Amino acid sequence: MIAPLTGSIAVIVPKPGSCTIVTLAACSVPSRSESLASTAIVTAVFSGVVAAYLSSALLVHALVLTSAVVAFQLGGERTLSPSFASPLARLTLLAWGMTFVSMVSGAVETVSGAAVACQGWLLCDGSLLPTSALGWIHLIHRLAVGVASISMLLLLVSAWRTQKSHTAVLVLTTASAILFFGQGLIGALFATRQYPVELIGLHSATATATWAILTILAIQVGLSNPNPAPHAYQHTSWRDRARDFLVLTKPIIVVLLLVTTFGGMIVGAQAWPSLSVIFWTLLGGAMAAGGSGAINQYIDRDLDTLMRRTAKRPLAARRLTPAEGLAFGVGLCLLSFYLLAAFTNLLAALLSVMGMFYYVWVYSILLKRSTVQNIVIGGGAGAIPPLVGWAAATGSLTLPAVLLFLIIFFWTPPHFWALALIRAKEYENGGIPMMPVVRGERETRKQILIYSVELVVLTLFGPLLGIGSGIYFFSAVALGAILLYMAWKLWQAYSPKLAYRTYRYTSMYLALIFLAMVVDALVG
Repeated sequence: MIAPLTGSIAVIVPKPGSCTIVTLAACSVPSRSESLASTAIVTAVFSGVVAAYLSSALLVHALVLTSAVVAFQLGGERTLSPSFASPLARLTLLAWGMTFVSMVSGAVETVSGAAVACQGWLLCDGSLLPTSALGWIHLIHRLAVGVASISMLLLLVSAWRTQKSHTAVLVLTTASAILFFGQGLIGALFATRQYPVELIGLHSATATATWAILTILAIQVGLSNPNPAPHAYQHTSWRDRARDFLVLTKPIIVVLLLVTTFGGMIVGAQAWPSLSVIFWTLLGGAMAAGGSGAINQYIDRDLDTLMRRTAKRPLAARRLTPAEGLAFGVGLCLLSFYLLAAFTNLLAALLSVMGMFYYVWVYSILLKRSTVQNIVIGGGAGAIPPLVGWAAATGSLTLPAVLLFLIIFFWTPPHFWALALIRAKEYENGGIPMMPVVRGERETRKQILIYSVELVVLTLFGPLLGIGSGIYFFSAVALGAILLYMAWKLWQAYSPKLAYRTYRYTSMYLALIFLAMVVDALVG
């Protein structure tokens, strides 16, 4: 029997006096030297079998993916004429090939026990070259990973310099690079975390995803024209481009979501979490929210040109290409997941993925252009960040965490409908079925009042569920009274000024209600 990750051999003795080894041959009672030699032979044979099987599986996987991509792109009876003559295509093939060698050599290293054969870096036990077969296996894996890493970095830089108009190539390159280094990050944590099951599974899943995306990228590059293509997008300085990428993340929304994430951490732990947990949770949360915002702007780039409020966004104003916007968003989302999984816990990372999926797919793609309930149902995306913070600080979710989710869920409609009242004409021009466009101004004001009442009542349940006490309760009453007063005034008589004041106050209300929770948790 082969012990996972060590390559050791287990001897099974069913009866006294008998000797059976589950390997390639039966055994008598060997001497120590014969036993060591036999073990080495079995380990070598098994390592070869693993290498052969994994190599075959990866190549079959690549063949299936190649067939699928070719069939999807070409269809019919068109002639296939791939070309890998460009520098980008050659870099892609190099990264693909070295990733293959890295994966196979890594598997051999694991089952043979060669992972600990060389101590130290860059030398192997103080020597330039290994002195054992296991040391050579380890060195080959090191070299393969090193060359693969360099080729990946070169491929990423080359794609971002030359493929600004090729959405598929730029997105696939960015995703494959982050997955590759994400797998390396997770793998590097094995030794210090004593091989936790969730990280082992994530490491394997990431390897599969990296191989799949690199294969698709290679075929995509071979079938398309990867040479730089002219485009009509504006050329700006690196400072302006950096500012535009920041705008893609919707930084004001990110800050508000981080406030709720931080509140979820403090309220969940009822104390200050460690600085490392705070740092990595907020960094991962900012990347998740910013990446989702960038993908949202990619999806809505056609609508944004029709609305004065959004017409100057980087993609709508054609200061960045759609490929840059989508690749940037996908890259941030992937990076946020691996940072949260590596430095907080897998539950927080998975909740973050749920939030990204909810915002991009459920809200931006399925709901926004199809139903007047887009904001109501889509509000669940913005309600997930406090759950991420709670899970990061505690490693679990409890009933009080659900209350935080519901508070933001019921806060979302009055907040965005107050803005929609002011921008109703723009939403109508964009064909977005917001409440004022479909149900009219009066019904929207009525719904703002109804949801505001429900929201304030929900906040008062906090102490009953163990969230806060006196400081939080009286803050919730005071802040809620102001919100209800403004919603009531807006219901009685509409004016753009009052609607905008309501919109601004709802933002401040959410930040202050979570601040009250934090203060109560720390002081109480």
